[in-house]
This record gives sequence, structure tokens and C-alpha cells, in this order.
Amino acid sequence: QREFTQKKTFTSWINSILAKHTPPYVVSDLYTDIQQGHLLLDLLEVLSGQHLPREKGFNTFQCRSNIENALTFLKSRSLKLINIHVADIIEGKPSIVLGLIWTIIFHFHIEELARTLACTYNQPSLDCSSAIDSSPKASRSAKKSAKIKERWKMSATKALLLWAKEQCSLHGSVSVTDFKSSWRSGLAFLAIIQTLRPGLVDLEKAKARSNKENLKEAFRIAELELNIPRLLEPEDVDIVNPDEKSIMTYVAQFLQYSKNLPESEEDMQEKVREAMGWLAAQEKKLAKLLVETENETYYRKYKEMMSFMETFNHEKNPFLPVLSSKRGEAELSEGQQQMREEWDKVISQINEWKAKLDQMLPSPLNSIEAWLQEVERLQAEDLPDLQDPFKAMSVFREIIVMFKGLMDCFDSHLDTLQSFKNEDEERMPLVLPEKLEEMKRRLFGNIRSTNSSTFLDYHYGLCSAIANEVMSKLNIWDVKYGAKESVESLLENW
Repeated sequence: QREFTQKKTFTSWINSILAKHTPPYVVSDLYTDIQQGHLLLDLLEVLSGQHLPREKGFNTFQCRSNIENALTFLKSRSLKLINIHVADIIEGKPSIVLGLIWTIIFHFHIEELARTLACTYNQPSLDCSSAIDSSPKASRSAKKSAKIKERWKMSATKALLLWAKEQCSLHGSVSVTDFKSSWRSGLAFLAIIQTLRPGLVDLEKAKARSNKENLKEAFRIAELELNIPRLLEPEDVDIVNPDEKSIMTYVAQFLQYSKNLPESEEDMQEKVREAMGWLAAQEKKLAKLLVETENETYYRKYKEMMSFMETFNHEKNPFLPVLSSKRGEAELSEGQQQMREEWDKVISQINEWKAKLDQMLPSPLNSIEAWLQEVERLQAEDLPDLQDPFKAMSVFREIIVMFKGLMDCFDSHLDTLQSFKNEDEERMPLVLPEKLEEMKRRLFGNIRSTNSSTFLDYHYGLCSAIANEVMSKLNIWDVKYGAKESVESLLENW
């Protein structure tokens, strides 16, 4: 039953995507149509907006090549394709094909949509950064971390569920706790429709109807009024244990619809006013706190900062959609520009406060913190992209010497941090334990784990610059430069 439902749902979803392809393509049998590879490439091209390499024919070699190209593209986006092999797709193995399509749906459809909700629901996200971090920037390797990817995958599911709960909570007794039995009555679908388009649904009447009637009505209205493709049938949902993946795929389309709804200028202005009021209050609160803690111990100052940041990060969530607007400066109204400037000002003051506290750490922690920040800054910087190979060689050599000099201090800083006695003469803590743990985490996690890969990046840049310089010389040294001895002398000097 589950396999049958997934095949039907996934096929309908694919057809809704491929309707945008030129020319449009319709899948009749997923297990058979996928075997040639063209279906996969067409689907990925529409979803990614990229043109992918392909073989035009349909013989075994060409089909295999097309499927390999599709899987290679997915792997390039850091997607885990566990136990998914070309041979299994060519054979049309149901479990493998459905697993592959679900991976595509989750990444390109659900994850991309839920990413826009991550800040609002305070989930770990690849895009939404906190106002304050323990390091200047996450290192390049940390950004690529598979663990973060896996944590975000769980959060994408949770964010979508929280969004559905929020839509349904406006309608009293309609409760959503999962992507299974919560949807069986059809009321959750109808509640979301009522939230998105008030007036289309009578929820009181729906409560007196059967599950199948409500599901049928919800799918009909969604298709006719919201233009949401009908991926499910009532009999797919009105069972003891409906398929979670199929329901998630369908619910995500309602989220997509909500994202496309135009926001009135009046609503936007009201949100900007609320955000400006909150930012002004935070600025006053911060200024007052700085005055009140001026003569306090480092321990007390840092504790107050942690308390302020905890409240700040919690309170900012409702304002993040308007604060983190992706619109460029030219598209922003005067009020939005002022709000963005005020936001930048508050964040700058917070980071300045944190930097001062880091400098006030008791010795020798202050020097370790300065060292941590310098290493993190170097790791976070993009590799220089210099057109002049000779200049590039010089720059990379300097970076390597600088980084090696910093890393030579790693062991001594590690020993110092681990042996630091966190108490003063009166046996009171000098530093908040959370700060010590944060420093250890940065030392072990960010720096120790990325040390080798950072060195490799630098040496790769240096070797590339040397190779480019050699090639440029060889290209102009292909004419006679006098006697053999003079050429050897010239080469040796170079």
C-alpha cells in the first residue's frame, strides 16, 4: 500500500514539475520511464535551472551515462545517495527509484521551502545566522559539514510541521502533531486552506462530515482555487497509517502557495514599524546594561551578556522575515532602509560589546581568545584569486608561513586551556563555564578538525600559482634566446 501511494504521489509531483519543461513531459510509469535517464535529467534541469550533460540516444550505454550524469549532479550538491546505484535504476527497482525521487523531492522542494521558515522557528539553518557568534565566521569546512546537513534535514521536517501547526492553530480544535494520522480527518487540509484563503471553507460543517468527504473537498478546493496539483486521493490518507512522505510532499505545496501570496504595502509598513520599535527598545536596553555593569567583574559582565543575548535571540524571531528581506537597496522603501540601518547598528553594538569582553578575559585566556580569532579569521577568508601567478605565489607563501606560525601555538594553548584553574583567591569562578566550553569547542571542533584541510587549500593555491607561472614562461620561452649557456643561466636565475 505504501509503495503504491508513494509511486502515485511522486509521479503526480514529477508531472507537475515537468509541465514547466520545454517540451512538457508526462510520466506514465515511473519505474519504466526513469530507466532511460532522460526523465531524471529533465526533472533536475527544471528544479535547478541548470543545463546538464546528456547522451541523446536510448541504447544501454547512453541510458547508463545519463543516469550517471544525474547522480553525479546530485552528489555535487552534497546529497547522500545511500545504496542508490545506476544498475538498480536501469532495472527500475521500486524501492531504489522511490528512494531516489524522495531524496530529490526533499532537497529541491521541501528543504528549499522550509529553509525560508528556519529563522522564524529557530531551527539550525544553513542560511539564517544568529546575531552573534563565537567566531567571526564559520570556517569553509564547517559550512560543508555533513553533520550540519543532517541536522538541517531534520529541522526542515520540523519547520514544515510547525508551519502546518501554526496555520491550523487559528482554528481552535484542529490539531496537527505529525504527517500521518493528524491528516486523516481532512480537517487539517481544510484549516490550512481557510487560513490561506479565508471564506473558501466552512470548518463547522466539515466537523460533521466523514473523513473521505472532507479529504475530497479539500483536494478539490486546493486544485480549483489554489492551483495546487492533486497528488493524493482520499483513500491514500483515510487509513490507519498513511504514508508520511506523500503527505509531506502535498503539504509543502500549500507552503509554496503561501510564499507566492503578495503582501500588501500596508501590512509590510506595519511590520516595519513593529520591528523599528523593538530595535529601539533593544538599543536602550543594551545601553542601560553597559552602564549598570561597568564596574562589575568579568564573570558578571559575561553572564549579563549571555542573558541579554538569550532574550534577544528569542524576541527577534517574529521580526526575522522582515529584517532578513532579500530585496536589494533599490527595492526597499525609506522605512525598510531605516530599519535595516538600525538593525546593522544594534548588531554592531552587540559585536563590539562581545569583542571588549573577549579582551577583558583574565590572563592567559585573553591571549588564547585573540589567537582563536586570528586563526578563525584566516580560515574564513576566501583564497585569493590573483591573475598574476608570481604575485599569487608570494601571497600564498606569506599565508602558509602565517598559518603555520599560528598553528605552532596550538599544543601550548590547548594545554593552558585544559589546565586553567577557574577560580579566584576567594574560590569564586573567574569565567563562566559556558565561555570555557565555547573556547574548547572552537579549539577542538573548528581549528583542530580543519587544520589539515586548510593547509591543503593553501598549498593547492601555491602549487596552482607555480604551475600557472611555469606555463606562462613556457609559452613565451619557445623562441631562441641565444646560446645554450645563456638560456640555462636565464632559467637558473628565474
